[in-house]
Amino acid sequence: METPVFEEFDPASDCDCPGCVRRRRFPASSALPGPVGRPAAHRALAIAAAAGAVLVAVPSVPVAAAAHGPARPGDPAGDEPDTPQGGEAPLHGSAGSPAKPGAGVEVPATTRAAIINRAKKWITAQVPYSMSTYWSDGYRQDCSGYVSMAWNLPGNEWTGSLGAYGVRISRDQLQPGDILLFHNPADPQNGSHVVLFGGWTDYTHTYYIAYEQTRPHTRRQSTPYAYWSNSTHYLPYRHKGLADGASGAQPSVPGTKAMPYPGASAFGPGTNNAYVTQLGRLLVERGGRRFYTSGPGPRWSNADRRATQAFQLAQGWKGAGADGLPGPRTWSYLVEGKGRDIPPAAGTAVGTAAGTAAGTAVGTAAGTAAGTAVGTAVSTAGANRAPSAAVPGFPGRGMFRPGAHNAYITLLGKQLVKKGFGAYYTSGPGPDWGESDRRAVEAFQRTQGWRGGAADGYPGAETWRRVFS
Repeated sequence: METPVFEEFDPASDCDCPGCVRRRRFPASSALPGPVGRPAAHRALAIAAAAGAVLVAVPSVPVAAAAHGPARPGDPAGDEPDTPQGGEAPLHGSAGSPAKPGAGVEVPATTRAAIINRAKKWITAQVPYSMSTYWSDGYRQDCSGYVSMAWNLPGNEWTGSLGAYGVRISRDQLQPGDILLFHNPADPQNGSHVVLFGGWTDYTHTYYIAYEQTRPHTRRQSTPYAYWSNSTHYLPYRHKGLADGASGAQPSVPGTKAMPYPGASAFGPGTNNAYVTQLGRLLVERGGRRFYTSGPGPRWSNADRRATQAFQLAQGWKGAGADGLPGPRTWSYLVEGKGRDIPPAAGTAVGTAAGTAAGTAVGTAAGTAAGTAVGTAVSTAGANRAPSAAVPGFPGRGMFRPGAHNAYITLLGKQLVKKGFGAYYTSGPGPDWGESDRRAVEAFQRTQGWRGGAADGYPGAETWRRVFS
């Protein structure tokens, strides 16, 4: 069994501020030439010289740089990637000539631990950045060459081809060894970048450890998700040939390939893992939001059990098939978007019951027909509150993806405009799924109090129900 990869966050060792950089280059123990016998004066002179150098070297940073992420000690403010890259190329020998021809889109097997260990070799060697020279291992010394090396690819790729070796995943699926890829078609060689994901730095999942090849050399540092600039354009990918069992490549689009069932031991009282979080998010998408007062989270709770049972009952399962614990069948229905969603709370039934009870009580107390009138009025109000009466059927998440073209996108966009989220559309809405649709959906999801993967801008069944209710 492969040893899990863990990354510790140590901001001091990777700080790129001028003071920390200078301390690494000139340790305190280094002796400067000068007269012996006057150490105090010598130290004062050295400190003054260092301060002068820092004041001269530090350029002014525009205020707009703060938009890339919240300020934290060690963050290089306004850190724009100056990382031009070469195109596809074969591996190079020690003499700088091609060692062998390109091998095409092949996906050699690897593991997360192997990816991170290869990435650390360039960190240790402080490999200088270059788009035209190659390191001793045959890989080009730019951002895409670095990821090609870490992923152990048969040749030097670029941001326009790296995606062919990976599978698109979602943000909440990111694990060490995955990549965040920004390919800019408008300026593919000078305006693109790619980094290796090394793990989240804290539970909020707003910062992560990025391994990247950038000027002046390979670095590892805490980085705001998804990057300092162009953050919304970075896409997460996972190596297709990952040999880590259940933690291997999993597509983020349901229906292409189901996430393997992790086993019954992953769920139930006392369990605490990422699969519980994933289960909860899937249940929320299928109509189970009302069962959660917070989360979903990694610790199994009664909310998970009740939401799971509600989903199982919605499929018509009884007895052991609706015990609130997800088995292989329940899991496959959720991850592949199959079966029926969890029905909303029965507004009609509640309204009718409340109306009848109120009518009876008032009628008994007053001994007149007022009780019957009140009961009828309350019952009618309850029936009118039924949220699902005018909600069109959810067509499935596959209808709302990049490249999709259908009438459901137009229908959703028009409803979002009615709800007050039309500011994101410069034209339309129309049948072609675009960034305006995604941003409008994300804004709506955030108004529901959802965060993280539950507010990714792609409508699930619960988002759809709330938009149209």
